[in-house]
Amino acid sequence: MPKKIPMRQCLGCREMKPKRELLRVVRSPEGEVSLDTRGKKPGRGAYVCPNADCLKKAVKTRALSRALETEIPDEVMQRLAAELEEDKDGQGA
Repeated sequence: MPKKIPMRQCLGCREMKPKRELLRVVRSPEGEVSLDTRGKKPGRGAYVCPNADCLKKAVKTRALSRALETEIPDEVMQRLAAELEEDKDGQGA
């Protein structure tokens, strides 16, 4: 019997994809929003494709704010975009 692959929906493009292909943005119990590269951080999570366009679209439509049930400050969004770029650069090596 094949193992079931967990699927999650990207907040940007709204496509269902395997959980491992997506990046998790998490709001910790303390209210801090960060990028969860391992998918293990405690808190409320939301999933986005690993490209800047999906992140921008999720922010523009306020889908990320709704999913995390909190307003996301601009400096946090800039940090998430920078972390996304770092992840992309690191995977290419």
